Amino acid sequence: MSKAKGFLKYRRANPQYQPVEKRVRHFKEFEKTLDDEATHDQAARCMDCGIPFCHGETGCPTDNLIPEFNDLIYNGHWKEALENLHSTNNFPEFTGRLCPAPCETACVLGITDPPVTIKAIERSIIDHGFEEGWVEPMPAQELTGKSVAIVGSGPAGLACAQQLARAGHNVTVFERADKVGGLLRYGIPDFKMEKWHIDRRIDQMAQEGVVFRTNVNVGVDITASELMETFDALVLAIGAEDPIPLKIPGNDLKGVEWAMDYLVQANRVTAGEEIRDQILATDKHVIVIGGGDTGSDCIGTANRQEARSIINFRRSPRPPDTRPPDQPWPLYPDVYYTSTSHEEGVDRRFNIKPLEVLGNQDGQCTHLRVVQVEKGEDGRFKDIAGTEESWPADLILLAMGYRGPIRPGLMEELVQMGLELDKWGNIKAEFGTDPGCYRTNLEGVYTCGDARRGQSLIVWAISEGRKCAAEIHRELLAGNRQVMATGRARV
Repeated sequence: MSKAKGFLKYRRANPQYQPVEKRVRHFKEFEKTLDDEATHDQAARCMDCGIPFCHGETGCPTDNLIPEFNDLIYNGHWKEALENLHSTNNFPEFTGRLCPAPCETACVLGITDPPVTIKAIERSIIDHGFEEGWVEPMPAQELTGKSVAIVGSGPAGLACAQQLARAGHNVTVFERADKVGGLLRYGIPDFKMEKWHIDRRIDQMAQEGVVFRTNVNVGVDITASELMETFDALVLAIGAEDPIPLKIPGNDLKGVEWAMDYLVQANRVTAGEEIRDQILATDKHVIVIGGGDTGSDCIGTANRQEARSIINFRRSPRPPDTRPPDQPWPLYPDVYYTSTSHEEGVDRRFNIKPLEVLGNQDGQCTHLRVVQVEKGEDGRFKDIAGTEESWPADLILLAMGYRGPIRPGLMEELVQMGLELDKWGNIKAEFGTDPGCYRTNLEGVYTCGDARRGQSLIVWAISEGRKCAAEIHRELLAGNRQVMATGRARV
C-alpha cells in the first residue's frame, strides 16, 4: 500500500479545469495535469484493501497494476511507476485523458468515500515520464522473420502493432485516412486530447520498426486477399463505425448530419485544413440525438462554434444520481453523468423520441417533432398521449451509436470469402481468455477492438490489441520459447 491511513488524511483532489467562459473560445486541452506534490498526496489515499477491485474484470480492462504504481509514486519512484504502468498499457497518455475510469467506480475506498483519483495519477505518471525523457523506443533485439498486416490505426491497431514489433515481427499498419490515429485523431476533439500526443507515439513506433501506410483503403486500393498472400497474419482493427440511422420522415433533409461527419470536419479544421462546405453549428439551433460520448463531443464542439442553442435528446430515462440497486459496487453504474461539455451549456431532455424532421421549401430542416415516451412493463417504450412538441432545428446531429464495422469494401470482400459475423454485425471471434478468442474463421486472420466486441471504451481497445498480439505471436512462433512480455519480447 501507499501511506497507512492516507485516505483519512487526504481528501480527493480532482484536476483543475480552465473556466468555461475561457475554454469555449478555443479547441485546446483545458484540463491541467496534477503537479507532483498533488499526485503524491492522491496516491497516498490508496488503501491496503486486500483485493484491489480497481484492476481486472471489474475495474481496469488493461489490467493496470494500480496499487503498485500508487505505492511507487508515494515513495517517490516515478520512473519505476512509469515502467509499471507501461507494462500493461501502451498509451497511458490516451487513457489518462479519454478513459471514463471504470477503475474508480470499482475502488474499495469508493464504497464509503470519494475513490482514489486513479485516472489523474495515471496521467501525471506518463506526462512526468515524457518530461523527463524516459519514454524511449524499444526496438526488438531479434527479428523473427514473420510479417503482420494490421488494418486500422485506432488504439486497438496501434497497441497490437507496438506489441508485435517489440516481439520482433515485421509490422505494417494500413490506414485509409491521410494520418494515423483513427477516431483518436479524427473523432476525438482536441479539447479532450490534442493530436501531438498521437504524433509523439507514432514517431516512437516508427523507430521501433512499425511501418505506417496511410491513404490506403484496404478493400479498394488493395484487396484483403493480396494482404493475406503477402503477410503471415492479418489483423482487422477497423472499428465499428457504421452509424445507427434515424428512421423517421424527413431524415434526408439538409442539416440532418451524422455526428462523426461533423466531428471529423471540425477536427480537420482545428488541424489547419480547409473544409469546403463545412458542417457548422454557428448561430444555429442545434439538436443532438444520443447521449453517449459522441453526443457529448458534439455539444462541446457546437459550443465552441457558438451555436445559438443546443439541446440533447435521449429516449432513455434520466439515470439516477446514485447507484441503482441492481448495479452494486464494484460494477460500473449507469448514473447521471455531467461531462465537461455538458457543463459548457446544453438543455438535456430524457424520455424523448423523435417523430419527424420538418423543413422548408429549400429542403433545409427547420424543426424536429418529438414525443415523450415511457417504458412499459414489457420493456418497450410507449408514446405518452398529448406530449408532442416541435423544436427549432437548423442542425440535427445523429449520435445514436454504431452497429458494427462499415460493410462496403473490405468487409464485403471478407464476407464473400466466408468471414463469419456475429448477430450484431461484428466480426465473429470467441470471447474469453482461451487461445483462439481473437482468431476469425479465416486462416491467418485475426480481429480486435470495436470490430470484434462492438462499440466500446479506449481501454478495452488497448487491452484487446495487446491480447490479440500475444495470440498472434504464440501462433506464429508455435513451439518457440519466446513469448509476449509486458513491454518487449523475452527469450
